[in-house]
Amino acid sequence: MTASAPTLSVVIPSLDAAATLPAGLAALAEARARGLLGEVIIAEAGDSAATGRLAAAADARVIASPVGRGLQLQAGAEAAGGDWLLFLHADTVLQSGWSQEVAGFLAGEGADRRAAVFRFALDDPAPQARHIERLANWRSRRLGLPYGDQGLLISRRLYDHLGGFRPLALMEDVDILRRLVRRQGRHNLVMLDAAAVTSAVRYRRGGWLLRPLRNLSILSLYFAGAPPRLLARLYG
Repeated sequence: MTASAPTLSVVIPSLDAAATLPAGLAALAEARARGLLGEVIIAEAGDSAATGRLAAAADARVIASPVGRGLQLQAGAEAAGGDWLLFLHADTVLQSGWSQEVAGFLAGEGADRRAAVFRFALDDPAPQARHIERLANWRSRRLGLPYGDQGLLISRRLYDHLGGFRPLALMEDVDILRRLVRRQGRHNLVMLDAAAVTSAVRYRRGGWLLRPLRNLSILSLYFAGAPPRLLARLYG
């Protein structure tokens, strides 16, 4: 990377996520090795001491934040200094080779007018997981509705232009992407080939069929105008 090359700030909201953070932080090392990664910011709304120990080992920084993913993402973005922002969930691990694809995206013409998400994948070998992955990736491509567990790569310029994340209790990811699609067009939301591998624990606990149905019901209620705090309670 040259001195004039764009730098990347990774923002991760966390709520007592010490069990899942290490794998996600380790996956970022390849971007640091190629000079792409400028900083990692963990917006912690729980045990900041435990997170701080993990962050120190991974050369990351922890900031305290009120509970609520929208608030945490907002706080992390405000603390970030990179030309580009990459928002990731604390239980998401980027697939090996992701940084090369991201570097190519950043170098593309007009990249700062577009945003990118990763392909959705679950860390479970069950056939049901593959069905959920196919549906999620179809929704992302055809409807322009990826969720936050697919990450969000966006330039600081475009993020500020959109007004950033709003302090919502739930659906903060859908909210910002709807604004992106309305203002920039669906063609400016790109899905990368590299996968963001997310924990399947919610699906195992909630049921491979029932959990997706609940998610779809909550999305429908969101579009119908239900308040995010109610949706957060239903989400569990």
